[in-house]
Amino acid sequence: MRKSIPVLLSVLLLTQAFSQAPARYFDGKSWWEEVKVLADDKMQGRDTGSEGLRQAEAYVVEQLKADGLKPEGNAGYYQPVKFVVHQVIEKESSLALVHDGQVQPLKLGEDAYISSRADLPNGEVKASLVFAGYGLRIPEKNYDDLQGLDLKGKIAVYISGSPAEVPSELSAHYQTTAERWKGLRQAGAIGVVALQNPAAVEMPWARSTLNHARPSMSLAGEEFHETAGEKLGVVFNPAHAEQLFTGSGHSFEELAGLAKERKTLPHFPLKVSIQAKTRVESKEAQSANVVAAYEGSDPKLKAEYVVLSAHIDHIGIGAPINGDNLYNGAMDNASGCAVLLDLARSLAQSHTKTRRSILFVFVTGEEKGLLGSKYFATHPTVEAKSMVADLNSDMFLPIVPLRLLTVYGLGESDLGERAANVAQSYGVAIEPDPAPLRNIFIRSDQYSFVHRGIPALMIDVGMAPGSAEAKAKAEWLHDRYHAPSDDLNQPVNMAAAGLYEDILRTLAVSVANDEQRPQWKPESFFRRYVTASQ
Repeated sequence: MRKSIPVLLSVLLLTQAFSQAPARYFDGKSWWEEVKVLADDKMQGRDTGSEGLRQAEAYVVEQLKADGLKPEGNAGYYQPVKFVVHQVIEKESSLALVHDGQVQPLKLGEDAYISSRADLPNGEVKASLVFAGYGLRIPEKNYDDLQGLDLKGKIAVYISGSPAEVPSELSAHYQTTAERWKGLRQAGAIGVVALQNPAAVEMPWARSTLNHARPSMSLAGEEFHETAGEKLGVVFNPAHAEQLFTGSGHSFEELAGLAKERKTLPHFPLKVSIQAKTRVESKEAQSANVVAAYEGSDPKLKAEYVVLSAHIDHIGIGAPINGDNLYNGAMDNASGCAVLLDLARSLAQSHTKTRRSILFVFVTGEEKGLLGSKYFATHPTVEAKSMVADLNSDMFLPIVPLRLLTVYGLGESDLGERAANVAQSYGVAIEPDPAPLRNIFIRSDQYSFVHRGIPALMIDVGMAPGSAEAKAKAEWLHDRYHAPSDDLNQPVNMAAAGLYEDILRTLAVSVANDEQRPQWKPESFFRRYVTASQ
C-alpha cells in the first residue's frame, strides 16, 4: 500500500498539471497583420521625426483608442520629445594618422568614421593615442583599465568588451557611452577611438558605416548631455586596425584574440597620433512617444503600472543595398510593437481583469541611442514610483521554433524567476544572456527603466549555441539586421510569435495581479538606482 502512494501522488500531480495548462490566445496571424501595417513601404522606414513614423504612431493611437485604452501622454496619447540632430559633413572633414612625422590620410567610411555623438568642435584636433584596453573603470570588481595611464589631453583607443570576471549586465552597464566616457574624462582624455571586438560583430563593416553616415540625434537639454568634453569620437574598421599599432610592439590580431576570450588587455602609449578636421551641422527636431493604459480593477493597485515597452522607430531611407534604399524594420521593431498591439486588443476584448494597470509605451528614438525611453523614464507621464516593472520587446526574432527564451536581466530581480516559471508552464526553457560581448542589456529600452530603479527584462526567442537555430540567427544578423531586407518578404515562424505573445501576456498579467511588486535581488548592482531615483 505504501509503495502505491508515490504512484497515486504522481498521477494526481500530472492530472493537476494538465487541468492547469496555460491559456493560449495567439497563433501569430494577428501579430503578422500588425507587422505588415507598421513595416509597409508607406511608413518609409519610420525614421525618428519623419512623416513615416508619424503615420505609424497615428495608426497605433487609432488601435489603442479602438481597444478603449486610456491616453497617458502629455498630449492625449502622445508624449512630445525634442531632439538635436547632428550631421558630420564628410566632404569638409578628415582623419589622418601621424607616424614619425609622416601623415597618413584615412579614408572616411572605409578606414573609420567620425561619430557625431561626440561633443565635436568645428575645427581641428591633434592628439597622441593611448591604448586603454577596454577603457573601463568598474569599482565593484576593483577593475581599472585607466590606472597609471597618462591620458591627459590624449585620445583613448579601446576594444569593446570586458574581462570575464565581470558579469554580463554589469559589463554592459559600464560600456554605455555615459559610463565609459565618465571614467575616461576623469582620467584627462579628450576623445576616443573605438574598435569593435571582432568576436561580437553583427553586420558587415560596409553596412555599419552606411548606417552611421546618417545624422545622429541627442535629446535636447543639458541633463541629457553624456559626452561633454569629448572632442573627437572615431569608430575604426577592425579590418584596418593594425595601422594603429605600428611600432608599438603589439598587434591588433593579438589584442583581439585576448578580447575574444575576455582576457585582461595590456595598456600602452601608441607610436602614432591622430589629427582630425571636423565640420558638424546641427538642427532641432521633434518626435513623440505613444503612451496608453489598460486600467486595473483594484481600487488601490490600479494606480500602479506594469510597463510593456517597444520602440516604434527604425532608420528610414538610406543608402541602397541591392537596389533597395527603404529600411522597413519588420523585425526591428515592428515585431515588438505588433506584440503590444496584440496584447492590448486581447486584454480589452477578453475583458481580462488585472489588479494593476498595464502601461503600453511605444517609444521613439531607440535607434538613435534609446532616446525616447530615456526621456520617458526621466520624465514619465505617470508617477515614477508607480511603475513596478518593465517588460521590453525588441527584435525578438520569431524565425525559428520557440523552444528556448533568452531573458536579459534574468538574475537581477525576481522578475527573472517569474518569467522562468511562466515560460516553463508553456514548455519553454530559459537562458541568461548567452553572448555578453554583444552588450544587449544596454542596447534596448529596458535599460532606461533599469537606470531609474525599475526591475526590467527583455525577452527574445533563444537559439542554443551551435544549433541550426543559432546559425539561422547569425545569418539573419549578417544579411538583414539594419538592412532593407528586414522587410515583409522574409520567412517568419507564426507559431513561435504566437507562443511568445502568450508567454508575455501571461507574465504581464501575473505581475499585474501579484500583491507584491517585483524586487531587485539584494546582490544586484542595479538595486542602487531605486534609492537614487527617490
